[in-house]
Amino acid sequence: MMELPSTRIDEKAIQAWRITSILYGLILFIIPGFFYFVYMMGDMPVLFPIISAPVTITIYVLIITLFPKIRWNRWRYDVNEQGVDMYRGIIIRKRTVVPMNRIQHVDTKQGPIYRKFKLSSISISTAATTHEIPALDDETATHLRTMISELVRKVKEDV
Repeated sequence: MMELPSTRIDEKAIQAWRITSILYGLILFIIPGFFYFVYMMGDMPVLFPIISAPVTITIYVLIITLFPKIRWNRWRYDVNEQGVDMYRGIIIRKRTVVPMNRIQHVDTKQGPIYRKFKLSSISISTAATTHEIPALDDETATHLRTMISELVRKVKEDV
């Protein structure tokens, strides 16, 4: 079996993912809000809003504090002449190797949260799908995009 990739993404990813989790995690509070609304209408016992609130808060706290660190710890990648090797996943671990001769183009992207932390993501497109390496510092992302593009050009010229 091949060794796992060894290069980690930038550690600032943890902070960026925490902020993203804070924002998207607020959607969870719709559940206890709904139960409370239905309770106020008189169609539900008080037990549902009472139980759903602490459960939602616990899940919200875990999503913000624990998951970004675990996600960062599991994310690894390597780039060489043969391809791009990516390993990630919290519960389901996924390993993807994209051969250089299958890559069609490479993009970098940066949303507002990544921009605050000077991070970028690289998207690697093949004919079938797009793969992403998230949360690289801007300089590394630019270097990696250029390197992958040159390796792809080299491989396709050799064919």
